[in-house]
Amino acid sequence: MAPTSTIVDTQKRVAAHLVGREREIELTLAAVAANRDILLEGPPGTSKTTILKAITEEWGIPLLFVEGNADLTPAKLVGHHNPARVLREDYSSDNFVAGPLIEAMQRGGFLYIEEFNRAPEDTLNTLLTAMADRAIAVPRVGTIVATPTFRVVASMNPYDNVGTTRLSTSVHDRLNRLTIGYQDEPAERGIVTLRTQADGDLANHLVIDAVSVTRATRRHPDVRQGSSVRGAIDCVLVALQLALLRHLTSPLDDAYRELVYDAMTVTLSGRIHLDEAAESSPERVLREIWEDHFILEPAIAEPG
Repeated sequence: MAPTSTIVDTQKRVAAHLVGREREIELTLAAVAANRDILLEGPPGTSKTTILKAITEEWGIPLLFVEGNADLTPAKLVGHHNPARVLREDYSSDNFVAGPLIEAMQRGGFLYIEEFNRAPEDTLNTLLTAMADRAIAVPRVGTIVATPTFRVVASMNPYDNVGTTRLSTSVHDRLNRLTIGYQDEPAERGIVTLRTQADGDLANHLVIDAVSVTRATRRHPDVRQGSSVRGAIDCVLVALQLALLRHLTSPLDDAYRELVYDAMTVTLSGRIHLDEAAESSPERVLREIWEDHFILEPAIAEPG
């Protein structure tokens, strides 16, 4: 169970760190408080890391990050003996350098593996004993028993299959799973306002427009994966600086729409990933989205 504080108190304090996400916080907290490991499945920018940071901060335990990739070997995950000391002293527990898995077990922290399905299968299999028995045998060191608050938390992007591996049944069987999608438009506006500290008529309009065009990247037929809310945050911040450079102070200014397009080009073009069959470019897609938002939609809304 959750240490020191009750799970209800923890839920309330964790929720104060985020805009929305009440259900996701509740389910994640319930799983880790029940001493379970969990896989968070969703695209980037959906608050997965923020939820985990908030929980571990409230519990006063470490959050250890590991990036899943082809170079993540079992030795990098578990640890290794210091080669120089081995030559001088031979193998011993004193010259063992703990990897993130052992460190998380000893310190009672969350081992957070991002891009979980990009790690090699033999590396993921190293986690099986730690998850099942809360202990792992390390050659020439002995058996490491996990502190009670130790958890394995993994995340993966279901929309990106390039360079990924299929998780084995054994790995799936030891993990709870929660899918986390994008939030609704009002919640994303709240996030952008909070992160940018947007204030004033110009900034408020930029928040609305940036969130709208960013969400549109997720629906465009040529886009395999659109931008997260981070794109909208950056779009507002860049647009505000452009407004200063161009002496633009009002969303009613004739140059406002072009300012938004320029900010979109800088902040969103690298965040959208086109379908391999699409005969287009990120800039062309963004221009279409911009035209739909600023020209087509206002024209449709006009009376008569």
